[in-house]
Amino acid sequence: MSDVLLRRWTGAVIEGAKRGPARPWRPGQPLDLLIAGYNGARNTGSDVRVEEMVRQIEHVLGPDRVRISVLTQDFRLTEGYFGNSRQVKLPDVFPPFLAREVPRHHGVIAAEGSMFKSRFADALTTMMVGALGVASARNGISIGYGAEAGDMHPGLERLVRRHCGSSLVITRNRESETRLRALGVPVEPGTDTAWTFEPRGAERADTLLRAAGWDGSTPILGLCPINPFWWPVRPSILKGAARLFGAYRESHYRSIYFHRAGADVDAAYDRYLSSIANAVTAYRRERHVFPVLVAMEALDQDACARVAARLDGAPVFASGDHDMHTLVSILRRCDRLVSSRFHAIVTSMPALVPSAGITMDERIRNLMHERGHEHLLLTVDDPALEERLRGILHRLDDEAESMRDDLGRTVSDNLVRMARMGAFLEAEVARRFAEFPVREGLVPWREYLPPLSPGLEALAARWATDAPALGAPHRSGVPA
Repeated sequence: MSDVLLRRWTGAVIEGAKRGPARPWRPGQPLDLLIAGYNGARNTGSDVRVEEMVRQIEHVLGPDRVRISVLTQDFRLTEGYFGNSRQVKLPDVFPPFLAREVPRHHGVIAAEGSMFKSRFADALTTMMVGALGVASARNGISIGYGAEAGDMHPGLERLVRRHCGSSLVITRNRESETRLRALGVPVEPGTDTAWTFEPRGAERADTLLRAAGWDGSTPILGLCPINPFWWPVRPSILKGAARLFGAYRESHYRSIYFHRAGADVDAAYDRYLSSIANAVTAYRRERHVFPVLVAMEALDQDACARVAARLDGAPVFASGDHDMHTLVSILRRCDRLVSSRFHAIVTSMPALVPSAGITMDERIRNLMHERGHEHLLLTVDDPALEERLRGILHRLDDEAESMRDDLGRTVSDNLVRMARMGAFLEAEVARRFAEFPVREGLVPWREYLPPLSPGLEALAARWATDAPALGAPHRSGVPA
């Protein structure tokens, strides 16, 4: 199997779905929605996104009026997540599954942040397009929620152009709007859905930190390294067969999927990790801090372990061992954060943690530009990464207080954008199902968000006082 075959197979499944009837919805019955995402791999960002997506959808449409199912790759790793949603196993070979499962619902909400890009895996975007395309083919709700678009393989772009023209994609930045609009995809502006997340169990985070050697007062420096060089993942039957005889074990991801590998990948990876470790070591000679490594996805554990070993055995907190509530609580306990994980920065910002990014793509870059903190942005392949990171660590100290206003403003702005996403969702449901009960007229923007924590309430009260009311759908389903 190759990415080409997978795209053709998925396209055929979507075309076949056009021959089937739409699932009817009748007033009084729950609206069945399927959330399609990258869950069950203990990717903290993906799980937090969907956790908040479920809360917002239920709040906007009514918990008794909607019935949500969420795809997962491993029930064990998503146990206790996503509220009362039904969880459905996503197989590695997914086209036949989409043909069966999507028509059982009234619509699909595609949930992956990196929804339309080739940077990580063409197969992931192909699955997103397949879910959206089958839903559209059956005249159901077909929404990409908080999506980002980047560089795509030409064949993948053709798949998007052909099968997402009847979907609605709510993006999380203007760059993604521009890319998708050029492919003929209807778009609306939005944001990520992790902004409203409030972790449970802050006490457990303190207990874990103290058990790892923290004295309760030394400033904590959080570090979130990754392996940015072994992407994308691609399917290969030949490698899958060779693995049975001991080959390709180090680059194996799962099933018939394999990471990018080679001497150049290993060398770039080692330079990146060494630069981070050396910069932090130099910084610690001048500033007494307690470094902790946070593996936001199970795949990050190797990067964290390697950096930790060079920092005198600093503690590692990994998503394979701790749930999303614990990891986000640890991030919010940090006094400074340096991360190559987008959602580590996002989920720490409501606690106003000063942070810098070392980016492999446009996600952290876009966020830093939005914050006005371009000077705190580095790239994973920067030949001067070590030297520049040393300077940025000191800038985080120097600018910590002044930075908090920028962080609070950015969080509040994104809460308003997330509320607007809820209004777009409601409008799209009303357009597809005209008898579904929705709000009418101008509605306070906060009504489109799930309940907020006291901390987020305080940020919104300070920074979003002039946010306008939102226009809810008319009965015709046309937004006011």
